[in-house]
Amino acid sequence: MNLIISKTNTKMENNSPVKSIINRHALLATGAGFIPIPLLDIAAVTAIQMDMLRQLARQYGQRFEDSKGKAWVTALSGSLVARVGAEAVKLIPGIGSVVGGVSMAALSGGSTYAIGHVVVSHFEKGGTVQDFNPEAYREEFEKRKTEGKEVVEDLQDEQSKAMKKVRELDNLRQDGVLTDEEFQTVKARILAAI
Repeated sequence: MNLIISKTNTKMENNSPVKSIINRHALLATGAGFIPIPLLDIAAVTAIQMDMLRQLARQYGQRFEDSKGKAWVTALSGSLVARVGAEAVKLIPGIGSVVGGVSMAALSGGSTYAIGHVVVSHFEKGGTVQDFNPEAYREEFEKRKTEGKEVVEDLQDEQSKAMKKVRELDNLRQDGVLTDEEFQTVKARILAAI
């Protein structure tokens, strides 16, 4: 998919700043979904989504307004019922926090990914922060949310593999096979790829 960002000439390709912003925030939101304290996870995910929207607006030369961003997040991920359901499950003694955390994490990562793509789509069409209509993007949001859950899973796998490589490199450094400088150089390359 090659979406051309009109104001900054950035492309929505594998290594574009826009894709990186969306993927990074989707991963962060997934992690925040595991916070075991009900409502604290929702607050953390919302803060992550707001930061993503701020960064995306900047990429498109838009002036972001927090009040509009909060309205977008609420309107798009209006599945507050699903969020509250995942929260309620967390309250069940024992297994509740695990099951609720997994549900909330998947919902958080997928919806963050979807919100990012919907906003990019709006900006790509020449839209602005002022004229965004979440209802016009409802169908795309739902499609992207499902896609986002899969993408986040893949990103987590990539991240795990990268961290394993970094640990192996660190062992080589500790054994004297690599210098600190070589370790840092290779580590930076590995981490930049995820």
